[in-house]
Amino acid sequence: MDLYHRQIQRRDSRAGRDCKFCSQFDPEFSKRSPIDRWVEVEDSATSHLSENGHVQHRLFEIARKRALTSSIVPSLVKSA
Repeated sequence: MDLYHRQIQRRDSRAGRDCKFCSQFDPEFSKRSPIDRWVEVEDSATSHLSENGHVQHRLFEIARKRALTSSIVPSLVKSA
């Protein structure tokens, strides 16, 4: 396995629950497959049971941070 992918460990998927972070920020959360929605312990990307869920969680974290920083940083005025 290459370094760009997570090491998948066998887990019991019956212990999963929906990620509250993803359900709050993803408008199409209900359309995801159950394994992509579920987390084990906490609502973090690394707790997702599937790699697709992990990646989607990270994308929404990045989008949220970009939205927060763009509202804080004043826009630069074009001078030339």
